[in-house]
Amino acid sequence: MFSSISELDDAVGTHLGYSDWIDITQERINLFAEAASDHQWIHIDPERAAQGPFGTTIAHGYLTLSLAVPATKDLLHVEGAQMGINYGANKVRFISPVPVDSRVRAGASVAAVEDFGGGRAVTLDVTFEIEGAEKPACVAQVIFRIYG
Repeated sequence: MFSSISELDDAVGTHLGYSDWIDITQERINLFAEAASDHQWIHIDPERAAQGPFGTTIAHGYLTLSLAVPATKDLLHVEGAQMGINYGANKVRFISPVPVDSRVRAGASVAAVEDFGGGRAVTLDVTFEIEGAEKPACVAQVIFRIYG
């Protein structure tokens, strides 16, 4: 929690902590498939996916990445901010598939803070962990604009 936008300027290098665990259900995967028009069988066909390379359906990589918003909302809170928006990503890698019925959480560190004349652009290094897995699901550098 930051008490002001200007307080972000000194946050570079700060680890913000970890989000709560997020359930990756088949319903969530199916809803994302509908929204993204990505109906590949490895995501939405449990019977066929059981015979595939992962032994089950898996979440879309971009579904995992989209969880950066709900996962970091409690990690990056600025009092008095008028709003925050997604601004983009510098680098994204999908390291491990996220199987259905698993849980993921995000850890985030502040990589950079830049003034843009209406607030701050905050770049976060985000790592999505799969509960009980050795390798992360996704690593990404995401940018949020926080308006004052």
